[in-house]
Amino acid sequence: MIRAENVSKYFGAKRALGPVSFEIEEGETVGFLGLNGAGKTTALRIFACDLRPSAGTVVVGNIDAVQKPHEVRKLVGFLPENPPLYGDMLVREYLQFAGRVRGMSAPALKKRMPEVLDLTDLTEVQNDMIFTLSHGFRQRVGVAQAIVHEPKLLILDEPTRGLDPVQIVEMRNLVRNLKKKHTVLISSHILTEISETCDRLLMLGDGEILASGTEESLLSKVEPNAGSWRISIAVVPKAEDDREAALKKLLTGLSGVSEVKDSGREDDALAFEVLAERDIRAELCRALVEGGHGVVRIGGSARNLENIFLKLVHGGERARN
Repeated sequence: MIRAENVSKYFGAKRALGPVSFEIEEGETVGFLGLNGAGKTTALRIFACDLRPSAGTVVVGNIDAVQKPHEVRKLVGFLPENPPLYGDMLVREYLQFAGRVRGMSAPALKKRMPEVLDLTDLTEVQNDMIFTLSHGFRQRVGVAQAIVHEPKLLILDEPTRGLDPVQIVEMRNLVRNLKKKHTVLISSHILTEISETCDRLLMLGDGEILASGTEESLLSKVEPNAGSWRISIAVVPKAEDDREAALKKLLTGLSGVSEVKDSGREDDALAFEVLAERDIRAELCRALVEGGHGVVRIGGSARNLENIFLKLVHGGERARN
């Protein structure tokens, strides 16, 4: 879907990006991670044909983005960090305008509008002025204008910026729905959102790609002796006698488990961190329940991606200094 070869961008003498080279396949959801100033927004704007690269080649959907930017824009939906909204327009009115700007016919817009409003949960506010909406709804309008023309490639720059916890969950679910029909590029400072929505990660530092791959493959690079998956779990054991040892024995005996660490107590439950070669949460939960134990919490370690990010960023900085 996207092929970037030796792409760089300069603003005067200042290098903002590159050179970078990578490929993104159709149907992938790829997360861009990096500190402020790492080049994430610059890269996304180049793919959206909002910026021209200073050097290099960008191909989107087999079309050269430098030679034919208008053709590429037909394939792309772009939500910039600050959505391009007109506050004095009605939601429906604005989305119709966005569709016409992208060359949609009136019949096509009429057919598409109910689907877009439903997907972004904007049906009830479609006749409201945009300036009256909450920040969360304005973000949804920004997503709606990006998808109204059914683009093949969807680019979201910090879609959860400024949202409260409930709105973040809603936006996460929206992105998951969008993954079904679009190739998605997304940048975010909220690492857990990237972890839960993206198939692959590109980590940028000082305008360069520090690493790329799945969360599991990146973890194996920075912690080669650790399991690819860290699963946190809290269990209420069925018996008092030697319960901790029995639970650790059961967990350690599961296929794919490399290590089990004690994590203390959570009320009546014992907490553990399980290092495994793959995602074995379903098997782990089944084995505990069949053994008569109560599972009160289970999930991936929220600090995995944070640890990867910090090690790669700091390692990249040291390599350049």
